Amino acid sequence: MARTPPPFAPFEWMIAWRYLRARRAEGGVSVMTWISLIGIALAVFALIATLAVRSGFRSEFVDTILGANAHVTVYQSAEVSETGRLDRTIADYADMRDRIAAVPGVIRAAPLIRGQVMASHQGRNGGVEVFGISGPDFQSLPGMAPNEMTTGDPLRLGDGVAIGLGVARELGLRVGDRVKLISPDGVRTALGTSPRIKAYEVVYIFSAGRYDIDRTRAYLPFAEAQAYFNREGVADEIEVMVDRPQQVRELLIPLIRAAGDRAQVWTWQDASGGFLRALEVEDNVMFVILSILVLIAAMNIVSGLIMLVKNKGRDIGILRTIGLSEGTILRVFFICGAFTGVLGTVIGVVLGSLFAIYIDPIFSFVNYAMGGGVWDPSIRGIYALPAELRAVDVAKAAGLSLGLSFVVTIFPARRAARLNPVEALRYE
Repeated sequence: MARTPPPFAPFEWMIAWRYLRARRAEGGVSVMTWISLIGIALAVFALIATLAVRSGFRSEFVDTILGANAHVTVYQSAEVSETGRLDRTIADYADMRDRIAAVPGVIRAAPLIRGQVMASHQGRNGGVEVFGISGPDFQSLPGMAPNEMTTGDPLRLGDGVAIGLGVARELGLRVGDRVKLISPDGVRTALGTSPRIKAYEVVYIFSAGRYDIDRTRAYLPFAEAQAYFNREGVADEIEVMVDRPQQVRELLIPLIRAAGDRAQVWTWQDASGGFLRALEVEDNVMFVILSILVLIAAMNIVSGLIMLVKNKGRDIGILRTIGLSEGTILRVFFICGAFTGVLGTVIGVVLGSLFAIYIDPIFSFVNYAMGGGVWDPSIRGIYALPAELRAVDVAKAAGLSLGLSFVVTIFPARRAARLNPVEALRYE
């Protein structure tokens, strides 16, 4: 009794490999194979590259938010002061800071003074948002740490003002220059309130990694900001950093209890939630669009296999006549199509991964070739095109490509398996 060979036996691979190496004279199947392979490789490359850039952009955006801004801002609800104005300032800010810092999960709490002024230097003017903060609290901000784009000394905040890189460029400032800060809500006199104008030495020029922060922000010593903005003895808000900013909402109730009855909170997710949700929707849409490209590339496998089945009709008839089953024929042609999909996917994964890893030199070359100015931080919000290669993104792209390649291969393979050997050999 003859023994039935197991599925995907060596001879099935041998036949499939011979068909994949077909010459142009045998129907040009090899040309279609190359077209299918290149199409799948490019589609997978585009999908991985896009997912890596989107992941990098999201991570960079979130990191710069969390590095230079409070994870939670604690302030007080407004009450009417003796002068009839609404007052949100915090009189017991030192005690509130200590109570908030004692909440489990809080790694930093700092009182702040905030105000908007006009900065002026040698005839150049620009709007600036000033943060009053103590020297140690400023130095503990991750986004204010020295890097290759900063100049000056953050330890000297007590001697002057720290300004963002964008402010410095717009006003033509360097470390050691003096910048005038002009506030309309200045000195109170019998004739009303006159603007307050004061010059400060620029002691530090920082770069938080976000253009909108670097372009609009400056830091003054806390006591100096209290005097400048008429906030003697009070603070405007408490800046809170937590150890798990992505789960910041879990700490809202403990923070409100620690801050007191009038306390209100505003998280970084409240401030940027709409943009993050838009990024998530865009990620899903981009994945669907690029998945369609992968499907279109995989459909080339169908074209190649249909041509292969048509050109190999005589061979199929002979193989069926000598005893090969429909399942064997199906597996032979399935191997032909699947091999193209697997090889194209591997090439695409390698190219996409290399693009994500070496995106900085690639982008520098593109920027040089285009004459510079390809990336405008005032529009993008960050200074460079980031990419983050994640295993889950690579697995999604590879799984999608392989799945589609295997599925579309089944249909022409079944057609080959069901080919009637009598009809195939009738005119031979």
